[in-house]
Amino acid sequence: MEKKNIDWSNLGFGYIQTELRYVSCYKEGAWDEGTLTGDANVVLNECAGVLQYAQTIFEGLKAYTTDDGHIVAFRPDLNGERMEASARRLEMPVFSKERFVDAVTKVVSANAAYVPPYGSGATLYIRPYMFGVNSVIGVKPAEEYQFRIFCTPVGPYFKGGARPLTICVSDFDRAAPHGTGNIKAGLNYAMSLHPIVKAHREGFDENLYLDPGTRTKVEETGGANFLFVTKDGGIVTPKSDSILPSITRRSLMHVAREYLNLKVEEREVYLEEVKDFAECGLCGTAAVISPVGKIVDHGREICLPSGMTEMGPVTRKLYDTLTGIQMGRIEAPRGWIHVIE
Repeated sequence: MEKKNIDWSNLGFGYIQTELRYVSCYKEGAWDEGTLTGDANVVLNECAGVLQYAQTIFEGLKAYTTDDGHIVAFRPDLNGERMEASARRLEMPVFSKERFVDAVTKVVSANAAYVPPYGSGATLYIRPYMFGVNSVIGVKPAEEYQFRIFCTPVGPYFKGGARPLTICVSDFDRAAPHGTGNIKAGLNYAMSLHPIVKAHREGFDENLYLDPGTRTKVEETGGANFLFVTKDGGIVTPKSDSILPSITRRSLMHVAREYLNLKVEEREVYLEEVKDFAECGLCGTAAVISPVGKIVDHGREICLPSGMTEMGPVTRKLYDTLTGIQMGRIEAPRGWIHVIE
């Protein structure tokens, strides 16, 4: 298929409308068959449940062109499983992971001309989402829903390489104890908007959120999990019931253990021990790993030994190995790569 005439090497991380998207509607207790549509607009009543009570969930994943020319998605079944969990928590109907993967496949295949070529540094970002559509004025779940997927070509999250970030310990809580921090609900991200704008205004790249119960333990940022490297080369990631189970983080932990033969721990991480780590990174779909060079706790600077100029050596190995798997340069574990074309 002939690719679109797009300057792939200069793409930013933003929205470009593609030709087709997927939509399925839930009504009278069942999902319809779903279809692809060229209409990018969503028409809602002013009293729709999503507008009144933020009943919406979403996912994010990518499609790539691999070294051998195939178009693939990375572990979409796990995104489907996570969306099932999010739906249950917000009393929304489950759109099964099998149908989720099938819908992702249809959307990417229909927009194959927008999948950036191998070596461009760009990818196709895929956004599945679900929301309540019928009129709801009392506080209760909606009865009708839409599940939709659109996609957009995006450039690398960091132009010219990933510079280490400076982040600050936030005075705000990202999630409540026993709340919705472990699902991908739109309301969680709305809660993070004021803190991130404040952090940027004060010269920081991101926030470090502490556990809402004791405010002594590292949780995550507004949109990424933490990964720490110990001074003897081991990997430590925070464990908490209010952390979103990042697919990228889980994949990196497997890579560390099985490909790089590193010791891996998932445990509670106290803010006071961060100064003892050698490297720090933020894990997410957009950038895979974003290195952290400095953490500022109300004026007290915690400078990671890896520095402020480049990724630390262990973080770099993790990044190179996982992106190599995604792009087909390194053999993937069984089931990780979903071939679309």
